[in-house]
Amino acid sequence: MAISVRPLTPVVGAEVEGIDLSQPLDAETAAAVVAAFDRHITLVFRGQDITEAQQLAFAAHFGPLGIRRRPPKEYGAAGETTRGHTMLVTNIRDAAETRAGSYGDGEMWFHHDSCYYEVPNRATFLYAMELPSRGGNTCVNNMYAACENIPDALRAKLEGRRVLQVHDYKRRERIDLDAIDLGKVLHRWQPIFVRHPATGKRALYVNRLMSAAIEGMERAESEDVLAQLFDIVEDPAIVYSHEWRLGDLLMWDNICSCHARTDFPAEERRLLRRCTIEGVPIEAARAA
Repeated sequence: MAISVRPLTPVVGAEVEGIDLSQPLDAETAAAVVAAFDRHITLVFRGQDITEAQQLAFAAHFGPLGIRRRPPKEYGAAGETTRGHTMLVTNIRDAAETRAGSYGDGEMWFHHDSCYYEVPNRATFLYAMELPSRGGNTCVNNMYAACENIPDALRAKLEGRRVLQVHDYKRRERIDLDAIDLGKVLHRWQPIFVRHPATGKRALYVNRLMSAAIEGMERAESEDVLAQLFDIVEDPAIVYSHEWRLGDLLMWDNICSCHARTDFPAEERRLLRRCTIEGVPIEAARAA
């Protein structure tokens, strides 16, 4: 299968053309798509008509399929339980309230998927099934570039430190460590600078929605430094904003990018199907 890869910005994102994801990929095509993913961080496949099984079969070319985990508040006597491989990201309440659904309305700040686990998911795959008339863009950035854009003095201050990643189920509100019981939410100390498992490149691992504190800093200093990092992470020069069309499949790398969602009309339906692939334990990237 002959494919073409067209960059969408100078630093992040590419559209892959000449591919039908409803059909099995031969080894050569699969290898070419994997290589494009490692190079461009996020890939777009337009005009796809795929079932849940076909979406999972495509995702499996990149690694073992990820498992949806229940939040701690839903743990029973047996502890953590799972929900299969896929979920629906939607503002349609009937769909969101099913076991397969997750309610998603309006804007959502930049974040890394599953950064609050010891082993975050490597990549996320999102397929558009119903869309509003406007908005609801998915914005994906380049965290290699964000790392390079940190001023030298600040980078030196951050070397070897960790950041506390917390998931408290909010979408557009900073973590308040004075008002939250960490024992009741998912959280994890992760390196601020991480080594990508496939490319070996160094990436920043901080985001506005889930990064709550920097190790070894007083609260005021930590908040000031995080504010500087958030501005670097969200610099439009290193962000691709995906305007959805029906049948789009968008995939992104959760180690070297973070992503956000723009606002959309609350009264209009939005339905996307999501799956992930598993990652490996996060590795700290030391200064060269």
